[in-house]
Amino acid sequence: MKYLWMIPMLLLATGAQASEAVVQAQMEQYKQQGANAGDAARGKALWNESHMQAKLGEMVSCASCHHSDLSRTGEHIRTAKLIEPMAPSVNPERLSDPAKIEKWFSRNCEWTLGRDCTPQEKADFLAFIQSK
Repeated sequence: MKYLWMIPMLLLATGAQASEAVVQAQMEQYKQQGANAGDAARGKALWNESHMQAKLGEMVSCASCHHSDLSRTGEHIRTAKLIEPMAPSVNPERLSDPAKIEKWFSRNCEWTLGRDCTPQEKADFLAFIQSK
């Protein structure tokens, strides 16, 4: 009974370990597609870089919806839908499913950049997100 306070901490640690393994597998996949190691600084720069979003007719970045502080809840600028924090330190399930990672890269890269992300961009984004 006196150790019940440890359960949330253990769950976070388990989630973080699962996330780490998934990210490493994704990084290996991107390397096989020609990417170098992911760089968190490049990922941060990409995260905040603005691009013309055709449907909105305005400049957007990843931070436009997901926030520049990845530990905070974001909000989609078109639908106003709340978006759970991207930081695995706050949301341990964020990088735990490779299929979801690829699904959201596909949707969000197209929506924000107007194209698919390159394997290097994906590696850099994952390095940045994982560092938070």
